[in-house]
Amino acid sequence: MTADSEDDLQESLTALAGALTGAQPLTVTLRHVASLAVSAVPGADGAGLTLLEQSGPDTIVASADFVEEVDAAQYGIGEGPCLLAVATRTTQWSGSLGGEEDRWPRFGPQAGRMGVHSALSVPLLLGERVVGALNIYAHGRDAFDQHSIAIGEEFSGPAAVTASHALLLEESRRMTAHLQKALTSRATIDQAIGIVLSRTGKTPHEAFEVLRRQSQQDHIKLSDVAAQVVEQALARARSGTRSRPRIPGPVIRGD
Repeated sequence: MTADSEDDLQESLTALAGALTGAQPLTVTLRHVASLAVSAVPGADGAGLTLLEQSGPDTIVASADFVEEVDAAQYGIGEGPCLLAVATRTTQWSGSLGGEEDRWPRFGPQAGRMGVHSALSVPLLLGERVVGALNIYAHGRDAFDQHSIAIGEEFSGPAAVTASHALLLEESRRMTAHLQKALTSRATIDQAIGIVLSRTGKTPHEAFEVLRRQSQQDHIKLSDVAAQVVEQALARARSGTRSRPRIPGPVIRGD
């Protein structure tokens, strides 16, 4: 390893250690990781990072537009270095995507037509688990030698940890947002039930059934029906009128 490449790798690893913050979205963190990979791996012109999510679609980011196009072709065709790296848990590389490449007979020529002839895909491993893959591309042929491959594999370890932790943070944010939304919806429904109670004298269970029937009749969510009831009541209160709030059909009829 040359002194310059060693310095580039160390600088990238140092930046990688500080890449994870709770404030930035998952895709921002992953795109930063991909950009650091370009700086670390000799010969790289661009990089993409795919993170496998068990709870939904995989997250795919790229450091450059041409990487997005190559990755889209790879995943659309269903073959390529990234897919093979994940399937075999081993590093895959090629310096002749547009030429003789038996492993990817469809993807290789298409990547070559896009002006990309070299690829290096490294699986992101956490113990025995594959969390994703780092895909590094170059326009020229035979851009990645054993030196580049070694650096890519060394970079992939910390990258896997950063990407995995970023995903955990994102999932935590998603869960928190989901719970907050659920709590808000529950509070709104309770408020609407209270309005129906004061309007009709029904029991809490009967008031809930009024809202539920209105939801089914209008083909909208129960929480949306409740929000309408609450908004109408607030509008009446702000207007200063003593008119009773307009509650959806079943409430007005008192049935």
